[in-house]
Amino acid sequence: MHSDEQLIEGCLNNESYYQELLYKRFAPKMFGVCMRFAKNQMEAEDILQEGFIKVYSYLKTFRKEGSLEGWIRRTIINTAINLYKKNYKHLQDTDLDQAGRYIADEEGVLDKLSLKELLNLIQDLPDGYRMVFNLNILEGYTHREIGEMLEISENTSKSQLSRARNALQKKIKELTRGK
Repeated sequence: MHSDEQLIEGCLNNESYYQELLYKRFAPKMFGVCMRFAKNQMEAEDILQEGFIKVYSYLKTFRKEGSLEGWIRRTIINTAINLYKKNYKHLQDTDLDQAGRYIADEEGVLDKLSLKELLNLIQDLPDGYRMVFNLNILEGYTHREIGEMLEISENTSKSQLSRARNALQKKIKELTRGK
């Protein structure tokens, strides 16, 4: 197995062998990230492809201060954000007073869902909800950071998250009624 240093050096020398190794090592995990941000598998594949083009193009800027995987992950997330901003520029500002409760795991309903079912529920969220939910809950960004990334207000980010959680809670209850 080649080290990250060898992969980086080979890619910087435009050696297709190392570019392919880098892709094979990181693409499966990054595809999972893409699936959370995308509406469907095709969009996730587009994000992954565009993201790896950026990885190869900007690898020379990797400062080796963190892990290569973390840097690639950030590049993939930025690619998803840019696609979102390009296609869905206008998020509606909503009143925080109307935002409801967070997803509650009542009676272990989350235990009854498969990972695939949960991913499908997240993918079915409206674009703004899905983007904020992923960035905050799954990637750990603050509402201020999300606001800056998506060019929305911090309050809009908070509201979008609350609405995402409400929508997920409702869908989970509907899905698990029969289980």
